[in-house]
Amino acid sequence: MTNLKIAGEALPGMPWEDRPADCNDVMWRYSKNPVIPRNIIPTSNSVFNSAVVPFKDGYAGVFRCDDTNRRMRLHVGFSKDAINWNIKETKIEFQCEDKEIGNFVYGYDPRVCFIEDRYYITWCNGYHGPTIGVAYTFDFETFHQLENAYLPFNRNGVMFPKKINGNYAMLSRPSDNGHTPFGDIFYSESPDMCFWGKHRHVMSPAQFEVSAWQCTKIGAGPIPIETSEGWLLIYHGVLASCNGYVYSFGSALLDLENPWKVTHRSGPYIISPQKDYECIGDVPNVTFPCAALHDPETGRIAVYYGCADTVTGLAFGYINEIIDFTKKTSIV
Repeated sequence: MTNLKIAGEALPGMPWEDRPADCNDVMWRYSKNPVIPRNIIPTSNSVFNSAVVPFKDGYAGVFRCDDTNRRMRLHVGFSKDAINWNIKETKIEFQCEDKEIGNFVYGYDPRVCFIEDRYYITWCNGYHGPTIGVAYTFDFETFHQLENAYLPFNRNGVMFPKKINGNYAMLSRPSDNGHTPFGDIFYSESPDMCFWGKHRHVMSPAQFEVSAWQCTKIGAGPIPIETSEGWLLIYHGVLASCNGYVYSFGSALLDLENPWKVTHRSGPYIISPQKDYECIGDVPNVTFPCAALHDPETGRIAVYYGCADTVTGLAFGYINEIIDFTKKTSIV
């Protein structure tokens, strides 16, 4: 795909390992996985399903750190190389003018998206059940919490890195109050990061006979990447197996101007739980993508993903190869 154009700032120093000689997969794992262990801070039981972005001369992140009380907390972290992290021991304290909205209950599975002049954080926020919390920061020191994006129950709030049709845009996965045996991806827009509407259906779980790894529920993963072939979306899918849920991830292409329209969607998974650190942990058999770094010049992508709800892994690939894979294996 010689004429592929990829949006974004150059990131030549992003984490990278070449594809192993004996590997034919579209993405491959970091040889030193897990990149973030479960006990990186003294109070953490597990660190997974977290967000990473370029920041100043290095990287910043918002990390899901479940503590040894097993409370779901969000912590900020910094790194020079996006491999070795310094994560703060104290959880993020969001500043909020409305004490009702700002009353912290729990927070998990964050995403971070840079738009215009600030970093927006979305996460699964506890407000009479799970909903999508929203905040912004300029410096990863002070975090300003806004209104929740939706009514409960909702998860996997993932923003687009630019306005669509003049509005902020977000993907989400409406759910219920538990670990739902269902879940479709929806698209929504907002003029002001307060009122969300223009809800559109994006895609549903696949039929079991067509693509079993994503037949129970699906949800958006990292921030979509704008390319000349469409928005590249890495997303997770769930199989309800005889041994419980199995979380894998695949890829889709969304129309640039109407992102609720799916042009291509991978039938096979890209990554599924196969390594010990993905199969063994607090929640076995989970590979859950939440963040990605990419370099438009080389087409490289590095995806951070939660492993068995315990540690964080890293996988590498080339955007052009992922797009080719998505098109060749599409079930749309």
